[in-house]
Amino acid sequence: MNNPVLLLFELSGEHPTLPTAEVEAVGRIIKSYPQVAIAECHSLDQTKRLSLCHVVMEYLGQCRATETDILTFITRLYLVSSDSFRVRVKKVQGASPMISASYLEVLIGDHIQGEVSLDNPENEFRMVLSGEWAFFGRVIHVIDRGAYLYRNPLRRPFFHPGVMLPRFARTMVNLSLICSGELLIDPFCGTGGMLLEGKFVGAELAGGDVDPCMVAGTRKNIPHVDVVIEDAAYMPFQDDCADAVVTDLPYGQSVGIRAENLSCLSERALAEIFRVLKRGRRAVVISHRDIRHLAGDFVLLQYHKQRVHKSLTRHTMVLKKE
Repeated sequence: MNNPVLLLFELSGEHPTLPTAEVEAVGRIIKSYPQVAIAECHSLDQTKRLSLCHVVMEYLGQCRATETDILTFITRLYLVSSDSFRVRVKKVQGASPMISASYLEVLIGDHIQGEVSLDNPENEFRMVLSGEWAFFGRVIHVIDRGAYLYRNPLRRPFFHPGVMLPRFARTMVNLSLICSGELLIDPFCGTGGMLLEGKFVGAELAGGDVDPCMVAGTRKNIPHVDVVIEDAAYMPFQDDCADAVVTDLPYGQSVGIRAENLSCLSERALAEIFRVLKRGRRAVVISHRDIRHLAGDFVLLQYHKQRVHKSLTRHTMVLKKE
């Protein structure tokens, strides 16, 4: 797909900034609203990687979220479907409770020429109501979020408490802009969750951990992966070898580290990540406190804060080596 296509994304409401940032990793954002993004994309296949997105659509337009404006918009659009179709309306954050989604589905369907099939349509038109706006598109594909549920860490051969859920691990991998065939490194691989999501997007994998038990566990979870027992402050990787680094720094008193404290470890690890990363490429670093002041020579592109529970808040930095 040489020319960019304007796409409409119905996003997850699980975080205020990460879903939109993830779309930005596969296209150029034109507009964004609560749980909705419009972006120019060159590759439809790339959009299938998204994990904090529900539906990807061809963007057909938008209007004010009132019955009158929606009717005028649909009438002027004058849609004809040569294949069977159905209409679905989704209300997300801030949508008026006074508007009936089921009523709008019938209203819109009555103004599209073609054969309606509610059970097995060949086309689906979808309207997303977000705040005072209504966004309309034709569904290209629905993200299989069930696959992330199936990859629940409890189902893996090796499990350790506190791991990141697969859909968020995939988001971190996506934010790194890693592509198929490129090298992804995780110097604090733990049970291998980041590397596993890298594998599913076709990346070459390398990683390590100071804990031999974790390295053995990663090898169980991802057979034949290249992981070693290593100190992240002195990584056994060449300069400028990685196309992306994605890692979740250790926290708590129970983790084993080879440094005076976690602050020293974080600072040294960030310096090593800078060394092994290629110029112009990204590192995504998750910590359990704000360590933006330790970013050193990196350019900070994004910062996201995510409260997991009362004793755990994740701080995500998207960094670039220029």
